[in-house]
Amino acid sequence: MRTINTSEITEKVRELCICANKILPGDLTARIEVCSKCESSPLGRSIFDDMKANIAAARELDIPVCQDTGMAVVFVEVGQDVHIEGGLLEDAVNQGVHRGYTEGLLRCSVVSDPLRRVNTGDNTPAVIHTRIVAGDKIKITVAPKGFGSENMSRLRMFTPASGREDIIAFIAETAKMAGGNPCPPMVLGVGIGSDFEGCALLAKKALCRSLDQPNPDDYYKSMEADALEAVNATGVGPQGFGGSVTALAVNIETAPTHIAGLPVAVNVGCHVTRHASAEI
Repeated sequence: MRTINTSEITEKVRELCICANKILPGDLTARIEVCSKCESSPLGRSIFDDMKANIAAARELDIPVCQDTGMAVVFVEVGQDVHIEGGLLEDAVNQGVHRGYTEGLLRCSVVSDPLRRVNTGDNTPAVIHTRIVAGDKIKITVAPKGFGSENMSRLRMFTPASGREDIIAFIAETAKMAGGNPCPPMVLGVGIGSDFEGCALLAKKALCRSLDQPNPDDYYKSMEADALEAVNATGVGPQGFGGSVTALAVNIETAPTHIAGLPVAVNVGCHVTRHASAEI
């Protein structure tokens, strides 16, 4: 049994909130570089140049890569051989978000009630997903989620008679309906299976998977490629101004489901789909 104090968790969440908002994952910046050369539209290529300049400026000036520093989504994988002392895990995570957003001078966008709309002032509470895993470590992933892209996400309860092409059409339709709202080129996380809330969580997790790691199942690896081709064929293009690159990637995650159902969720990410991870 290994003991970890909540103060370590708080500090790590604080660091990840700041890091994720300022420095994009290397696989994402590399994909942007590659796709900028593939874009057929002169205007689209110019927009890619602006995106790359913005990413470089954020790193150089030590500022957020986007003004919408998002709602903090935190995935916590806790080894079952870990004993946490010093308080509650959830409190520790929220304290880390509080410190990260206030000390890091990040925009606070969370309201305490969905209808009365009073800002909490520190971007808490976070959306926390906790999972017990093997081992004696804690892995934390912070994924700040802006709502220009989040608002374009969709979920559909397909019937079991639906198939691969129906789902690909739904993914492409979602991208076309989104247009320029999620600041394309997008990253699309797709969850297939589980149940109503489960497929949405799969889609969110898919956004945190490296763009260099296709689905390990060849069937879904092929489906990711075909879905990406269908999305790019919509012609939405960079920032919605038309072009051949509407999405940087489509990541699919799956889970078992009920014999009577086929839930599918598409979680839309912008061209700065942010996340950062660390292990304690």
